[in-house]
Amino acid sequence: MGDHVHIRLKDGMEVSAAGELVETYHCPCGSTWTKIYPVEGREPYTVQGP
Repeated sequence: MGDHVHIRLKDGMEVSAAGELVETYHCPCGSTWTKIYPVEGREPYTVQGP
């Protein structure tokens, strides 16, 4: 029971200056993530915050 499972709660979404869709998430433990959907030609990717 000592393992922590992150629960991603959506904070919001916006469109970047480059036209990418950017979604931000957080876990109640304080971890954060940003998921980026490029305009074309690349797969979406996730960046975990500090």
